Amino acid sequence: MREILIADDHPLFRDALRRSILTAWPQALIREASDVASLQALVDDAADAELLLLDLHMPGASGFSALVHVRAQHPGLPIIVISAHEERSVVARAIAHGASGYIPKSAPVKAIVEAIHHVLAGGVWLPTDAAPTPLQPAEADAASRIAELTPQQFRVLAMIGEGLLNKQIAWDLGVSEATVKAHMTAIMRKLGVGNRTQVALIANQLALEAAATPSAPAA
Repeated sequence: MREILIADDHPLFRDALRRSILTAWPQALIREASDVASLQALVDDAADAELLLLDLHMPGASGFSALVHVRAQHPGLPIIVISAHEERSVVARAIAHGASGYIPKSAPVKAIVEAIHHVLAGGVWLPTDAAPTPLQPAEADAASRIAELTPQQFRVLAMIGEGLLNKQIAWDLGVSEATVKAHMTAIMRKLGVGNRTQVALIANQLALEAAATPSAPAA
């Protein structure tokens, strides 16, 4: 029995993906997550999963950050990105960050099934003639640093990117502010930066909008 994971915050689209999968594999075991926190718990618990269908715009994710982190934590789990973005540059960056496929949300059921078949067979599936391209050095460096974070540190990073204060992060995570500060210290050390603003800037290197914008030279 195939076990396939779906991570998307829209219930209707998760249902559409589930139906597409069951069209080809009626006996498939499908497990779902609606945000990054539940995704982390899901992949940790799904040792036998063969594939993850991952939306780029879930709560707790920013750009390619969730893709980068899940790939680092579970390198043997193939990931197909599911996104409303259809720009070739975004597709190419997703593949460069380790995705095994890219399915636009506008794709018909036939294309979704074809993509899943192709990736499960060990291939890489693209909707267009887009091809992997080298990442900008700053983006590649940010990805390698973010990949080193623990799941809890990654959640703190995402909350920092959302502009939350330490007391808000502590409340949401159910921990003390001292614990959040300890996570911040570890995050800054792993990212090689010295303050909160620089942490957010590192995270922003993986934003989708950076696709069409070359890295600016250092001042």
